[in-house]
Amino acid sequence: MDSLIARADALGPPRKGKHNLKSQNGTKIKPENTAHDPTLASVSANTRVPKSLSNNLDTDVKERKKAARTGRYGHIQDLKLRAHLSKMDQGHKEWQEKMKDVEMLNVGESGGLQAEGELERTWKVTQAEIKSAVSLEDAQSRAEWKLDGGPYACRYSRNGRHVAIAGRKGHVATFDWQTATIHAELQLKETCRDITFLQDHTMFAVAQAKYVFMYDINGVELHRLSSHTEPTRLEYLPYHFLLTSVSQSGFLKYQDISTGQTIVEHRTKLGTCRTMCQNPWNAVIHLGHQNGTVTLWTPNSSTPHVRLLAHMGEVTGVAVDGSSSGRYMATSGADGRVKVWDCRNWKGCLRQWNVRTHPTSGVRGAQLDWSQNGMLAVGSASGVNIFKQPVITSYHAPLANPPLYMTHPTPRSHIASLRFVPHRDLLAVSHSSTSTSPGAVSHDHFISTIIIPGSGNPNYDTTEGGDPNEGGKGRREREVRSLLEKLEPGTITMDPEMLGGMREASKVDETLVHRKQSRLQRLKETGKADESEVPGDEEAEDEENASGPLDKKRKKKMRGKDRSMKRYLRKKRKNVIDVATVSIRAKLDKQRQEIKKARESAAKKAAGEDVTERKSALDRFKV
Repeated sequence: MDSLIARADALGPPRKGKHNLKSQNGTKIKPENTAHDPTLASVSANTRVPKSLSNNLDTDVKERKKAARTGRYGHIQDLKLRAHLSKMDQGHKEWQEKMKDVEMLNVGESGGLQAEGELERTWKVTQAEIKSAVSLEDAQSRAEWKLDGGPYACRYSRNGRHVAIAGRKGHVATFDWQTATIHAELQLKETCRDITFLQDHTMFAVAQAKYVFMYDINGVELHRLSSHTEPTRLEYLPYHFLLTSVSQSGFLKYQDISTGQTIVEHRTKLGTCRTMCQNPWNAVIHLGHQNGTVTLWTPNSSTPHVRLLAHMGEVTGVAVDGSSSGRYMATSGADGRVKVWDCRNWKGCLRQWNVRTHPTSGVRGAQLDWSQNGMLAVGSASGVNIFKQPVITSYHAPLANPPLYMTHPTPRSHIASLRFVPHRDLLAVSHSSTSTSPGAVSHDHFISTIIIPGSGNPNYDTTEGGDPNEGGKGRREREVRSLLEKLEPGTITMDPEMLGGMREASKVDETLVHRKQSRLQRLKETGKADESEVPGDEEAEDEENASGPLDKKRKKKMRGKDRSMKRYLRKKRKNVIDVATVSIRAKLDKQRQEIKKARESAAKKAAGEDVTERKSALDRFKV
């Protein structure tokens, strides 16, 4: 209590000179002892003096202004730009401090399987054993649906509550799988290759045989995107309101669903593309092509940012890990291999291994998907294998299978697609099996949800559309807010952290400034100038004046060194007849003839021959 009273005395008016702190009984308290008082430290760190009692308001304002002038952006001359950047930097620091408080709300913990003994293996645990050990709600999530019209492509909403399925024969449906409520069910009677939700579960797009169609929650057709012809895959960028599709002709197209405009279309020039995914960290589109190439695209460039030869055959699966800020990418090909790549370095894959393929099925390679916690699901002819980090993301040169985390066999069937359920420890597997009976062959299509402990992130962000209990009013408010905060397509870059920053002064700029100086100034800066032989002011000025035009000449000399551009301009001007150009060419030819004659006369003179020009009778008529 004495320490608190002594601390409260600091709120009074400042006194000049040294003063001692006293308690109620009159004993002196030394200042060095109060610094180690845990009570004082706890009070001072979590309390703030009111503005009415603070006597240092002017001093604080001056210190903040001084820090803004001489801080990180003190080298910027523009005061407005410097203040703006300092304000952004301060806001970023406050956001980092607030994120520490937000982490306290993440009370959910992800589960997982742990082996108790040395002889136990987690991949030997079956779904029946997991179902008997988990809660009743998670046990009911383990289901299997037998459908007609497959194989099916499935996609979940951002909150993980709604699912959309599209069969190859035209069966399309959206429903709430937790409450078993069907929103829409359509029989389109044509080929449907892919499906995706848009800003929420109330709108979805289907890649049909000829065009891309958009439907609402009741299955009513809203739009027909006739510019997206023969689509094979769809992706939706939620922060940019962009619907992307890739076609059999090899065109990648971006459609803004908020304005209805086609932003851009890129011609990949690599033929039919049947594999596409997005990097959730920077919204870059990854495409897998028939010749084993993986390309990375953005709306700002007509050429791919990265072109990687990943497999010796068609690329059948591409997936990007969102838990590591888009750092790792997994690919699978028709050559029967799965490879994991580091997106920061494309020199070689981190790890690769072989999987079983099913050449007779429609899917000749493995299917891939990453979970929210960085687990990789690989679906092959033998079933579904789950791998856990950091085993698959650490460098391993030999061709060897990494240790399994879990496995789920699917005998006599091939897997069409894999999707992890957001914020849940579930994996949706779409697979088809062929059964032969006497005189008939039947094809059965299934969508199974299996329990993968530790795959989902239990903590969701309500502002990002991840609330599974979101109501109609909250959904409308979030949609309006996301429209107001919509990002432009030009903000899609390989490194989104570069946006809103300033390029730091590099050593190249300093070298250029050093080169523009005179020789005497450079020697003075390096300390090698001889002060006894320093020229006068007139000589220094002459040297500086002489260095100026020399720099200009060097700059002019450096221009136009691109021979390809010169060749292009020469071809462009080849058939153009200009009077000035003709006269200049004639003048240049005359100069060449004079130079040639002078050289010949000099050679004859050196050989001792007579160089006097003999005039003819007709020379008198020359002008």
